[in-house]
Amino acid sequence: MVIWLLGISGSGKTTIAQELKKHFDKDGVKSFIIDGDIVRDFYNNDLGYSKEDRVANIKRIMLSAYLLEKNGIIPIVANISPFEYLREFARDKFENYFEVYLKRDIQNITNKDFVHKESKNVRHNLKVVSNSNT
Repeated sequence: MVIWLLGISGSGKTTIAQELKKHFDKDGVKSFIIDGDIVRDFYNNDLGYSKEDRVANIKRIMLSAYLLEKNGIIPIVANISPFEYLREFARDKFENYFEVYLKRDIQNITNKDFVHKESKNVRHNLKVVSNSNT
């Protein structure tokens, strides 16, 4: 199973990924968060934000998710993922792929209390699938 959270910057991808991870940990299910920003940091920000660089970064993330999935670990990806053809590629490559688009009003993102409020909302309302058989 691969869970891919996508949406604009500040839409809550990382917050939801962290809550999913806590849920899986509680149930004894192996999972790992792959955050696009952390992948960039790992490679010392060697890629910029041109289309080509964004594609290269997403491909790095896809390979990481693929390797985790093949080893029985649920990858929880948190990445903007703006290119439909790469999302289609992911849908074809992963066995149990769940793509979740987080729609967020841009005006809410600029609110200073957004992250704190969103974290509380996620913990209160999140429902997830614990394994690929359900």
